[in-house]
Amino acid sequence: MEIREMRQKLGCTQIDFAKRYHIPFRTIQNWELGNRKPPEYIIDLLERQVDEDLINRKTIILPKYDPRKKDLPKTSDYLDVFRWLQDVRKCIDEPIVFALDEAFMCQGRFLGRSDEFIIWAYGSDALTRFNGVVVLGNQISPYDVEKRDGIEYTTFNRTLFDALANEDILDMQGTMEAVSEYYSTNGDSFKGLCVPPKYQERFDELVKDIQEYYES
Repeated sequence: MEIREMRQKLGCTQIDFAKRYHIPFRTIQNWELGNRKPPEYIIDLLERQVDEDLINRKTIILPKYDPRKKDLPKTSDYLDVFRWLQDVRKCIDEPIVFALDEAFMCQGRFLGRSDEFIIWAYGSDALTRFNGVVVLGNQISPYDVEKRDGIEYTTFNRTLFDALANEDILDMQGTMEAVSEYYSTNGDSFKGLCVPPKYQERFDELVKDIQEYYES
């Protein structure tokens, strides 16, 4: 796989790709332009890392309530969704990176639902001992993770990527609201968002719907 292909699979600009893997920007440029050729061992290392950083979707069917599993705090008992997620984190008491709707909540771009049951996350498979927890993957690059008050969650770009990749099992309400909020607080612009080519067409449809909503 060529460097350009790896970068495009991630939906990264050359600058983002260089920062993610701690490679000089000029080196990335030269590799892609063919001015220089990366060593084979570098290609192999990057391919493995890119594969790890790409979504590792482990769930294709959403869980239903199981009385044998442990229950987590309910959103309906909280006025503040971030406080709810803090208590969820305390109950789980092991490393967890919130994803999808929960990540949008952490970012302040989605207010959540009063009857929230599904909790999207990256972490160990042991997390599924709790009702409602969906593990997207066991590992995620630190580059795709943000932290606030002890809570870890995926970045906006990674969250958007995960949403488009999991649309067949995800209620897209949270994504629509989050992207709409991004648009309205970013000068009516989607500048800064990166989407892998595989999901560009679907993202363009999302953008069109949001722009038409604001124009009306």
